Amino acid sequence: EGVETRFIAHKADRRSSAVVLGIEPPDRFPLTYYRENCADIGLNINDVLETPITDSRVLLITGTGLSKEPSRNATLFAAETAHGSGVPVVLDIDFRPDQWDDPRAFGVILRSVLRLVDIVVGTDDEINATMLTDSSQVSLTHSQVSDAHVSGDTDVAIQRFLELGPNVLAQKRGAAGATVHLAKNGSLEKIDVPGFPVQVSNILGAGDAFASGFLYGFVKGWDWYRTTRLANACGAILVTKHGCANFMPTYDEVMTFIQDHDGF
Repeated sequence: EGVETRFIAHKADRRSSAVVLGIEPPDRFPLTYYRENCADIGLNINDVLETPITDSRVLLITGTGLSKEPSRNATLFAAETAHGSGVPVVLDIDFRPDQWDDPRAFGVILRSVLRLVDIVVGTDDEINATMLTDSSQVSLTHSQVSDAHVSGDTDVAIQRFLELGPNVLAQKRGAAGATVHLAKNGSLEKIDVPGFPVQVSNILGAGDAFASGFLYGFVKGWDWYRTTRLANACGAILVTKHGCANFMPTYDEVMTFIQDHDGF
């Protein structure tokens, strides 16, 4: 696919992480993660120094990357490096309760990094999780870590996000599509972008597919509506599949899908 791989760090003393997905039609998709001593959490500041962040068009960081050391410091250092060089920083909130000792710690850490972030991507529950101060706000459904519900006033949380550093927040809304919230000259603007009606077979990887489409549109300089429409399409295609990364749509596939569903 033409993706540069030479900057991927190797951790000989660590394991590749894995996830087991259960599919219980019509709407249950329980996940079990195997992340003990996993390689990605072993990323450190030296690994970051080996990468061309300052020459990049965008840096994507995740909430899970901030969950444990040394990855937490490496992620913060990468964001600081990018921000200081004028490289846009995108945060995928990625709230996984089982990766944190305390759900309140998730909010503390993510709020601390927002000063370095330009764009945020997350669901209502993830947006609320970033601003939570009471662990009773979190409840786990039958899908456990893949479907944690976090109560709260999402509109207030979005406003707080945009006061703490980011100027764009993409609110993922499932079948309803997504809403892009923009902070402009002291005022807030929002853009509602419809989703695509599909038969859901599996939700694993939908967020990654959305982020991929969103980043593609962003680095291509597209407007927010078109960018988010592409992101919605990528997520919609993936949820019809019985897999994750190997089933991510190609550019031609997603463009055909969009044209077959009323276009941009």
